[in-house]
Amino acid sequence: MPLTSKALSPETWPEFARLVEKHHGIFGGCWCIAFHLTGKEERRGAAAYRGMKQKLVREGRAHAALVFDGPTAVGWCQFGPTAELPNIRSRKAYEAGLRELPDWRITCFFIDRERRGEGIATVALREAVREIGRLGGGTVEAYPEDFTGQRTSNSFLCSGTVGMFEKAGFHRDRKIAMRRWVVNRTVARSRTKREASRA
Repeated sequence: MPLTSKALSPETWPEFARLVEKHHGIFGGCWCIAFHLTGKEERRGAAAYRGMKQKLVREGRAHAALVFDGPTAVGWCQFGPTAELPNIRSRKAYEAGLRELPDWRITCFFIDRERRGEGIATVALREAVREIGRLGGGTVEAYPEDFTGQRTSNSFLCSGTVGMFEKAGFHRDRKIAMRRWVVNRTVARSRTKREASRA
């Protein structure tokens, strides 16, 4: 059965939550909330982060492309407007070279530990870019790692790899850590069905 994708929403929340709970809250119980935080907020536990994430999803302030194998979510790519995801790694170096904030950020991926190495992150990235186009398009940034020629655990690749982003049409902008790059591309706004029918 081919992989499919759906946007994170109140309707897909149960499958998102099931996948997070299967992995004990992921990354120390963060519930994929870390990039939503300002950095000044005190650390909270997994239960609090779960509630925060669900509230953001309910309010339409958390975005992700969920990848499904049949009815089961097997991974996702988180993205959102820059104001929705203010917290990024290597912030000091990032801001030192900043010229203009992007419209969108792609911050992280999570793949079911039993399905890693199957290309699910690539599907998730493609679907996230497609969803950004549907939501209006614009400039998009991401902050992947470059481990070219080196072996590393998949658990260290939550931001994706530079190579994966380059294959998706992103370009290197600048280096902000030993292996971390800012990559970017412009995504065109997708035409609605009505607009396409008028063309």
